[in-house]
Amino acid sequence: MLNSLINLFFPKVCAGCKSFISGNEYIICTVCRHELPLTKHHLNPENEAFKKFYGRVEVEHASAFLYFHKKGMVQEMIHGLKYKGHEEIGSFLGEWYASDLKDNSIMNNVDAIIPVPLHKKRMKERGYNQVTNFGVALSENFKIPLNDSILKRKVYSKTQSKKNLLGRMEGIETVFDVSFSEKDANKHYLLIDDVLTTGATLEACSKALLKIPGTKISIICMAMAHS
Repeated sequence: MLNSLINLFFPKVCAGCKSFISGNEYIICTVCRHELPLTKHHLNPENEAFKKFYGRVEVEHASAFLYFHKKGMVQEMIHGLKYKGHEEIGSFLGEWYASDLKDNSIMNNVDAIIPVPLHKKRMKERGYNQVTNFGVALSENFKIPLNDSILKRKVYSKTQSKKNLLGRMEGIETVFDVSFSEKDANKHYLLIDDVLTTGATLEACSKALLKIPGTKISIICMAMAHS
């Protein structure tokens, strides 16, 4: 009864198209769920996300769950996740992608999941890391610990989405560093982020993690920019 009254006065809307969603729908409406642009990267080891890092940094695996188009429904979802406090979107995408990955060997040898970190000032402004819930969903499904203490963002900078390509690349390798001990060596780390664009941030994070002896890196993102 209470939930019915809440839905009456504060109806839930689809994170993709903003239409009202019914009681048996969650986060996105049924129409959007069927229209979300899935990449299917996990079915192809040599996918376009993996190729982004050719000659830049060695990764065991790279994939994104969805394609990100400007003014598309995925952009709406990521915007809601990052700037409107809709952290449940990260959980939703993580649970969905985990169900796809379970039939694959990608996660078999991963020792820890590491979110791309926010600077502590950005964390204070936003109140949460938009990647955390995505990582928690993967962590719980695969029984792999989430570690947000090894990788650090040293430099506070403008939001990447407001920068051009040159701005995103400039000085990025000095932004991240690692804090580790002997127990962190010889591990396979899964680095996760929201949207893969140029790959500069993930490359910089990977190079920081590779300072740890014997490290292997894999990368998974919620979405990948697609023309």
